[in-house]
Amino acid sequence: MATQDTELIVVDIGGGGGGKEPPAGGDGGGDGDKGRRPRKPPQRRYSTAITLGMISILVFFLGLCSAFLVLKHVSQAWTPLHLPKILWLNTATLLLSSYTLEKARRRLSAIDFPGFRKLWRATTILGILFLTGQLIAWLQLVATGVYIASNQATSFFYIFTVAHAVHVLGGVAALVYVATRNFEKGKISRNTAAEITSYYWHFMDGLWVFLLLLLYLGR
Repeated sequence: MATQDTELIVVDIGGGGGGKEPPAGGDGGGDGDKGRRPRKPPQRRYSTAITLGMISILVFFLGLCSAFLVLKHVSQAWTPLHLPKILWLNTATLLLSSYTLEKARRRLSAIDFPGFRKLWRATTILGILFLTGQLIAWLQLVATGVYIASNQATSFFYIFTVAHAVHVLGGVAALVYVATRNFEKGKISRNTAAEITSYYWHFMDGLWVFLLLLLYLGR
């Protein structure tokens, strides 16, 4: 009788131990998650950020433009400035860079990476040429004795062009970032980075055309 009771206890212990299942969400499931690649955050937030940035830049330049127009009409010491002719060449260079940028984005959408890199590199070079042309315009004015403090019109010219050039330099940095970044490990995708960079670059393009026309017509 004692032997029978002992055998029943042994069988019950073995069945209870073998019948247990690993808890849900235990180590088995955790090991599988460790091998997964981390998901990229929502890409829309980058578009929102660049939009807010462009709005702040626009407000800044609109404030300068308002001061320019008011002072031009009320000031008795306003002296018109003859714009350097190279500014028109610089404008054509910047417009061409917007064209090559859009062509590069189309190559990226078509998964033509060699074509994308070639056109993206061309856009970057054109941006640098634009900045170089702006520097030449400033040097030409300095060579003729026109400085930022010469009169009110020249002050606004230097403020407009230098402030715009600084923001374009930021755009060139973004172009270089997209060209050299390893997006496999980044939180932002290449397509999104190229898209928001194009938003900013086209904005700088349109802003420059507006500023140039303001300076030309407001002489």
